[in-house]
Amino acid sequence: MDRLDNTIRPYAWGSPTAIPKLLGVEPSGEPQAEMWMGAHPGAPSRTERGTLVDIIDANPKAELGEAAVARFGPRLPFLLKILAAGAPLSLQVHPDLEQAREGYEDEERRGIPVDAPHRNYKDANHKPELICALTEFDGLCGFRAPEQAAELLDGLGVDSLKPYVDLLRAHPEEAALREVLTAILTADREEMAHTVAESTAACTRLGGDYLPYADIAHHYPGDPGVIAAMLLNYVRLQPGEALFLGAGIPHAYLDGLGVEIMANSDNVLRCGLTPKHVDVPELLRIVRFEAADAGVLRPEAAPDGEEVYETPIDEFRLSRYVLPEGTTAHDLTLPTPQILLCTAGTVRTGEYDLAPGQSVFVPAGEKAEVSGAGTVFRATVIV
Repeated sequence: MDRLDNTIRPYAWGSPTAIPKLLGVEPSGEPQAEMWMGAHPGAPSRTERGTLVDIIDANPKAELGEAAVARFGPRLPFLLKILAAGAPLSLQVHPDLEQAREGYEDEERRGIPVDAPHRNYKDANHKPELICALTEFDGLCGFRAPEQAAELLDGLGVDSLKPYVDLLRAHPEEAALREVLTAILTADREEMAHTVAESTAACTRLGGDYLPYADIAHHYPGDPGVIAAMLLNYVRLQPGEALFLGAGIPHAYLDGLGVEIMANSDNVLRCGLTPKHVDVPELLRIVRFEAADAGVLRPEAAPDGEEVYETPIDEFRLSRYVLPEGTTAHDLTLPTPQILLCTAGTVRTGEYDLAPGQSVFVPAGEKAEVSGAGTVFRATVIV
């Protein structure tokens, strides 16, 4: 197995303190948003044998296993991250596999450069993801029922929101959500900025359930996404709880530290809370306009102390072991590739003692045991 040296991404929304605190190092003063573990070409993990991309490219079947290569091709199908949100991320959705392939092929055919700011599809893959809270973690996930969204907007007492309230109450669910989101994103920017300013003042004055939206507006003054965010479920995860974000589900992470795993893709369609490109027609093609509970996940017990976060995705499988002092070693050997990440205490695997924030890559079939006193997350695939 290989100890991983991982890149930390300094995105502006990142917390300057959460990842340094986990790693036990002094903050630099700069935002530290995501630590990437895997073989994404944008920031592959480094090892003594080279980058994880180089290692896998040199012998995919030895590193990933024949079954994983047959199923997903000669690449690691997932990307594991530690994510530290100190400010809201963009309100966004991800395409399903068919939509991603269609969108990618269309933009390739039209000759749009992959790094163009108005490009939607960086690759032909879908991007389901799972976030597991390490601290209290705030987010938005999925649409509220239209009547609940109408009540929240109506409670602000802002006249320019009344047309949205009326639409939410007058139409069936799918039509109501589609029409209101479309109206918000296509409204005159100057008029919408005024609406957002009035709504922000009302959120601050009313407090309670409105406070998260006042905070969002503080970071994105005048952004239509502030109003769009009020159409979504607000959720606060406790440590160990998780959210699964499937295709077409609008969502945003607001604040907190978590372990995130996703299919290896960069495809994002943004709805707001961002200075980046918002392609409204393509966004409306991807979004699933249906109300649903946020769907908080809790780990399910499996043999040998493993706790599994069940999802309908094969590209990744996330689980954890919470190891009390004095437990015997757990055999983690699998015929699939693994990344093991320590998030608390000290755990030993192979020749390595892992402190919080440290990780290893375990090639398919290689003997792997974990012992010690702490918490270790295990990322692999299902074949």
